Amino acid sequence: QVQLVESGGGLVQAGGSLRLSCAASGRTFSSYAMGWFRQAPGKEREFVAAITGSGNSAYYADSAKGRFTISRDNLRNTLYLQMNSLKREDTAVYYCASRSIAGMAVRVRDYAYWGQGTQVTVSS
Repeated sequence: QVQLVESGGGLVQAGGSLRLSCAASGRTFSSYAMGWFRQAPGKEREFVAAITGSGNSAYYADSAKGRFTISRDNLRNTLYLQMNSLKREDTAVYYCASRSIAGMAVRVRDYAYWGQGTQVTVSS
C-alpha cells in the first residue's frame, strides 16, 4: 500500500522560507514521477511542481518559478519542496502526490496517490 506523508508546513512571514518533505513508502520510489499541489480555502487544488522518477527533470507552475525548488532523494524515499520568498498568496494546504508512471504531469487526475497535506500560512 502506497503511503505519502507530508511535513514541514507552518506559519512564516512574507519573504521567508519553508522546506516541505514528503516521505513515501509502499513501492519503488524512484520509478515514479512525483508532484506538489496546493489548495487554498474556496479554491480548486492547483499544480505547483513536478519531478521525474530519476529527479533529472522538473517542471513548475508560473507561480512557483524562480522561488520554489522541487527535489527528491531516492535513497531516502523522500520528496522535497523548498519554498523561498514566500507570499501571502502562497497560503494553502500543500499536498504531495505520486503518479503510476515515470513521466511528469500537471493535472490532479493524473496522480494516483496523495498525502494528507500540510498547512502553509504566510503572514504579512
